[in-house]
Amino acid sequence: MNLTEYRTLGRSGLVVSPLTLGTMTFGTPRWGSSDEESEAIFRAYVEAGGNFIDTANVYAKGRSEELVGQYVAAAGLRDQLVLATKSGFHSGQPGNPHGGGNGRKNINQALESSLRRLQTDYVDLYWVHVWDMVTPVEEVLQTLGDLVRAGKIRYFAFSDVPAWYAAKATTLAAAHHVPGPIALQLEYSLVERHIENEHVPAARECGLGITPWSPLAAGFLAGKYQRAANSGAKASGEGRLTGPNPFQDSKFTEHNWRVLAVVQEVARALNRPAAQVALAWVLAQPGITSVILGASKRTQLLDNLAALDLHLSPEHLRQLQEASALAPVFPYGIFTPAIHKGIFGGTSVQGWQ
Repeated sequence: MNLTEYRTLGRSGLVVSPLTLGTMTFGTPRWGSSDEESEAIFRAYVEAGGNFIDTANVYAKGRSEELVGQYVAAAGLRDQLVLATKSGFHSGQPGNPHGGGNGRKNINQALESSLRRLQTDYVDLYWVHVWDMVTPVEEVLQTLGDLVRAGKIRYFAFSDVPAWYAAKATTLAAAHHVPGPIALQLEYSLVERHIENEHVPAARECGLGITPWSPLAAGFLAGKYQRAANSGAKASGEGRLTGPNPFQDSKFTEHNWRVLAVVQEVARALNRPAAQVALAWVLAQPGITSVILGASKRTQLLDNLAALDLHLSPEHLRQLQEASALAPVFPYGIFTPAIHKGIFGGTSVQGWQ
């Protein structure tokens, strides 16, 4: 596999690379990259054949979009690249509820600002960055559908939404013959597998591609952090998960340290970096279209791109699956072979594939 082994994103005609360049690190001082290094990362990605660039209006308070726009324009690659950005999180003046959310007012004003920063008159893929918990899905569909018809966006998709919400949106769109979402962007890695319960089956049923974010758990699965002595599950190391403003969903748990140990064991057996093993596992999972890679250095990006050439054996996949398995929760714990046979009178029935 390589970056030019393209695939369509969900049930659409949008053609993307198997690895997406995530640009949250662009313009971010503490754990991100300088402007010069960001440009080097961008160039390395496109020179390797990558075509899918992901940013958002709130990344580095808009600076990420500005840099992406500069790099795309300077390279003259606007027609070749799939440019994706997002709106949803608050980006206006404090106290103004219309500075965020998924209502028609914010989506339109956020998109206009993004287009200016990106130096373009359209984006290929527009993400609803997060479920705002109040705007009716019907309004979101109508707003984004109008933007598709106006030519300001080519496609749209959902990031960080409940599975039922995505399923409702795709069903309504299909029933009314209007543009619908084509993908889901969700956290997914060996230490965050909860989307397997509902989101992955829903996406496959509804024709939505999945583009996982944080496949390395903010560097945790790359071995970027070390378990601090005499401190339980805590860790030391420089990055998003430590420092004055630690990442809100800490990965330093007993379960996750055990998963990392297995990742490192497989990595030693294959003589590959742990990050490549963790990425190869995500790439091998059902329903995954393109995995989002963030990098603060060009060398880091190139190392991670090499995960495309790593094919894990069935035994290594088994080790990783078992070490990272989710604890059974209701109702999934009752969907067992024994229950299946009980439903069908002791026989085994294979469903349509």
